Amino acid sequence: MHGAGSCHPEAAAPPRHLGRARTFHRLADNGPVNDLDSFAALLTDEGRALLDSLRDYDPAKELATATRLRRDHPAELVSAALGQARLRQRAVAKFGAEDAYRMYFTPGGVEMATRATVAAYRAERFAALGVRSLADLCCGIGGDALALARAGIRVLAVDRDPLTCAVARANAAALDLSELIEVREADVTEVDTTGYDAVFLDPARRGGRGRTFDPEAYSPPLSWAVTAARTARHAAIKIAPGIPHEAVPAEAEAEWISDGGDVKEAVLWFGTGPGSVRATLLPGGTSLRTADPLPDPQPGPVGRYLYEPDGAVIRAHLVAEVAAELDGRLIDPTIAYVTADELRPTPYATAYEITDVMPFNLKKLKALLREREVGILTVKKRGSAVEPEELRKKVKPQGPNSATVFLTRVAGAPSVLIGAPAPARP
Repeated sequence: MHGAGSCHPEAAAPPRHLGRARTFHRLADNGPVNDLDSFAALLTDEGRALLDSLRDYDPAKELATATRLRRDHPAELVSAALGQARLRQRAVAKFGAEDAYRMYFTPGGVEMATRATVAAYRAERFAALGVRSLADLCCGIGGDALALARAGIRVLAVDRDPLTCAVARANAAALDLSELIEVREADVTEVDTTGYDAVFLDPARRGGRGRTFDPEAYSPPLSWAVTAARTARHAAIKIAPGIPHEAVPAEAEAEWISDGGDVKEAVLWFGTGPGSVRATLLPGGTSLRTADPLPDPQPGPVGRYLYEPDGAVIRAHLVAEVAAELDGRLIDPTIAYVTADELRPTPYATAYEITDVMPFNLKKLKALLREREVGILTVKKRGSAVEPEELRKKVKPQGPNSATVFLTRVAGAPSVLIGAPAPARP
């Protein structure tokens, strides 16, 4: 949940040195904050009142709103407030309206922020481990620090960028958590964390050219973060969900987290379960965990039911565990769809009842959907080169009925499965 700053650059710039946090500023026209002075103005009584008045403003009418506000307020303050109001509206989806409209953001802070539900879950894990104090390195705008403090943990939040630190302090104050959060402007590689129960690190995974997929290109690099994690009794490193399993240190527990069915992040935990993997599904918090993953199940014919494992389960390579729970099999050795002959409840996969299995043939599929008067069409794909929107345009669904079409492979052959969400069992 971290924003722009030393570990979350918003624009490309030469690093001071490899492994040292970076400082970047992006000045945008009519942006939320252009410098410390502009941001400080938002914290005045006038700035707060102006922001409160913009809670429900319509961005489509920004020019008229700006013209009206500039009659009574300085132009620079109006510009900063409008930009901040836009960011708050964007942040509602991640932080919820109650917090988002009290907090402050940078453009990168909203973009890089994790949903509050994910940060709260992670904070609860730390608290359950007995952590009472924690060093949050690369704290950004303070999203994780806020969740940790709400879990009763005393937090040292560190970032190198002065503006980012000012935003983090303002957020701690806005949510009445300043007594538990100390924000320190410093290079994270030079901070002594020995006095804390745990360390949390969120290296930057973005640069001037977009996302960085090489863990050693993180800022700071993953190798430095792992070294820092090893110095603490407990530690966690937030990483990209696509990290190769072979890049996970042997002593770490690797956890993949989804929220509402979307994979949000992966975390390397130290001091918990060395060598284990975990898939956690939010908002319920159900976890599938093992230290000894099962081998992939044998593929077989498509049965009456098809199960689509949650993305966190797939990323954690725990599809075999779900298949075993369902007494199921794969439809193809390379496809993460599980099929079974009986309907069984599981939190780790969505079940569909399959009515048709056929080789991929656009003409026949179109005719079948037309015959069944399918106008509400859900298209899913896995292992197919055909894009769902492309298929939708070609079959032109019409009618009152609904169906789900799976574009996939069965026993190596391009195939189409047709069905609908399985009925909930009583």
